[in-house]
Amino acid sequence: MNALAERLRVLRREVGVAAGADRSSRPSAAGGEGESLGPSLLAEEGLGRGAALRQEVPEHIRRLLGLRARAVPSRGMIATFAPEDGTTPDRPAVPPRVRGLQAPPSRAPASGDRHLPGDEIAPGLRYLESRHDAPPLPPSVDASFAKDFGAVARDDLLCFDTETTGLAGGTGTRAFMIGASDVVDGQLRIRQLLTTTMAAEEAMLNCFADWLTPRTVLVSYNGRSYDAPLLKTRYRLARLPCPIAPLAHLDLLHPVRRRYRGQWENCRLGTVERRLLQVLREDDLPGSEAPRAWRDYLQGGAATDLRRVLAHNHTDVRSLMDLLAVLATPGR
Repeated sequence: MNALAERLRVLRREVGVAAGADRSSRPSAAGGEGESLGPSLLAEEGLGRGAALRQEVPEHIRRLLGLRARAVPSRGMIATFAPEDGTTPDRPAVPPRVRGLQAPPSRAPASGDRHLPGDEIAPGLRYLESRHDAPPLPPSVDASFAKDFGAVARDDLLCFDTETTGLAGGTGTRAFMIGASDVVDGQLRIRQLLTTTMAAEEAMLNCFADWLTPRTVLVSYNGRSYDAPLLKTRYRLARLPCPIAPLAHLDLLHPVRRRYRGQWENCRLGTVERRLLQVLREDDLPGSEAPRAWRDYLQGGAATDLRRVLAHNHTDVRSLMDLLAVLATPGR
């Protein structure tokens, strides 16, 4: 860039010197020397100010600058210099090297591995459902292990978990995936909603609301502190009625802490799975990696890690129902 600017300055100086020398050798309108031509004389000669300047520029300088004279009808007799490539004279042509630097970087082509399981039930919203053997839960579940709970109908229980764009919460954090498990016809049903565009969030919220009834009892693991408040915020920002606010919410983290704090190294769900449920996850993507996996997919990346997020969420909601069955069993 510095070399190009220096070259242009040198060329301008050469143009100025050549033009000055040419003017000094011309006769004036009165026949004198050293005076410039008056406007009237230029008009009589059929030359505008730009045309006169063009004649003053040496031919080899014009070739270096790549300029040509071009008449502009709206300006009468005035001629302007325009680049040979046809660009507008009001905006100087950008040298190819500079133009390349100014151009925005092109987006990398999308990866070939973009497949995601499930069905698209709305633009940018995918739905997955699977059935499994249900844990041993009686029709009336004794939830007295948790404060403020007694007997709860098994068919009213809905375990849920979200995958979000961050762990900080607040209005800038959104859920891009919601998973839920419940017992239907003696089987454990697992349903998942996944957004693959930013605009699909409202459709996901509406679909999740359809899964709930006034009798639904939400079951989560730290959901009272994180998942539920986040979803309430997203419903409010979307200007939708919040279906989870009036529902009972059984957070299994608190009874687990009361029962196993001091016995285990921590009370994370992964620890509960190993120590209580005998579940060992294989090729599990940590929840902290979920936001990155989703953003990568939205930017054209492969779906590999996003499928692992789906598997992680699937295991979460399945483990919640298994944990509920263990905690509700007398003597466990």
